[in-house]
Amino acid sequence: MGIMKTIIFRLNEQSFGIDVQQILSIERVQAITPIPKAPVFIKGLINLRDANIPIIDLKERLMMAQSNHSSDNRILIVSLNDRQVGFMVDAATDVVDIDDTMIELAPSFTGQIDNSFIQGVAKIEENLLILLDLENILNMQETKVVENLTN
Repeated sequence: MGIMKTIIFRLNEQSFGIDVQQILSIERVQAITPIPKAPVFIKGLINLRDANIPIIDLKERLMMAQSNHSSDNRILIVSLNDRQVGFMVDAATDVVDIDDTMIELAPSFTGQIDNSFIQGVAKIEENLLILLDLENILNMQETKVVENLTN
């Protein structure tokens, strides 16, 4: 048992969390160069510290309703399969410690819903926090597309 330091971020009005160890940095949104024929949730590339980083709109990847961009929007830079990838979120709001005993398994859904990227659900005060495992957010084909963008 232990404590997981978690970055809290928002997509629309829902709070999500990611293990801080998955995050390399949190950046302000900057100019994104679109990539022709890329999947709709891959917004394009940014150049950050001399690295070309593909940017994924996490709301589109999770098939959530889109909202307007604001100055609160952030890009979470993570390492996936030894490559840097950016995930666009509405806001990064907090860092909290979550005890393992507070985390419940993700509910299992039937049908077409893939929840392999949901690590669990934690109750923080009166709110439910969905904990994401970004290493499983992309399927094999999507991962290959992202790898090709960073070569």
